[in-house]
Amino acid sequence: MERWECQVCGYIYDSEKGDPENNIKPGTEFEDLPDEWVCPECGVYKDEFEVYEE
Repeated sequence: MERWECQVCGYIYDSEKGDPENNIKPGTEFEDLPDEWVCPECGVYKDEFEVYEE
């Protein structure tokens, strides 16, 4: 499972954890997030995220 980083604020979306505060279940891949999902930290849309590489 990949992790995705918000290019605006640095938030990391981890598909293993999901986004429970916004009703995104653990195991939800980034590509499967609803189009209306936004970064829980700064509010930007998915197109502002890139694959996170450590």
